Amino acid sequence: MRTLAIECATEACSAALFEDGVLLAGTLEVLGRGHAEWLVPMIAELPDRGRADRILVSLGPGSFTGVRVGLAAARALALAWKAECLGYPTLALVAAMAREQQPGEAVTVCMSGGHGEWFMQDFGVDGLPTEMLASMTPVNAGGRANANAKVLAGSKARELANFYQEDQVFLDILPDARKAMLVPYSLVTADLGPIYGRAPDAKLPGRPA
Repeated sequence: MRTLAIECATEACSAALFEDGVLLAGTLEVLGRGHAEWLVPMIAELPDRGRADRILVSLGPGSFTGVRVGLAAARALALAWKAECLGYPTLALVAAMAREQQPGEAVTVCMSGGHGEWFMQDFGVDGLPTEMLASMTPVNAGGRANANAKVLAGSKARELANFYQEDQVFLDILPDARKAMLVPYSLVTADLGPIYGRAPDAKLPGRPA
């Protein structure tokens, strides 16, 4: 079985093709913006233009636009190829990448969020979340981290480490589709609802009295 993995929920944009779980090819670019322009050509450069039996796509949290771009591409390709389409949480991938570098350790993932806040979630040694995803100010994030997690990972890991007096291992990691097979399969879902991590800024107008 071939699997196409798509990851563009953050400033990084990546795509990878696997055969029976083994990486065939993949690319990652740190863009900041422009995922919509980069993603499809990136997939087209993969073997067989990325055609796969299954598609794995990041559900977020991260950039509202990036999450939507990835999901739209995954759904369109799944329809065209008659492929299965599944999603995974972005922070779970970051935690899995950290555990690959620091085996047997609990991980606190801390990523850039919106309006100066950070997305944060703790993961156990099995790679599964031990706390709910939260979006919070840096100060509040500094007081929330799992006291047992010696490994901090993500785009804000270095800054989070500044809140600790102990020596924490911090890994400046952006999610990478080439590592998608590391995500615990129990976290992979057929529910493709995006994980935004915080309430939308726009509010619907109230009903007239």
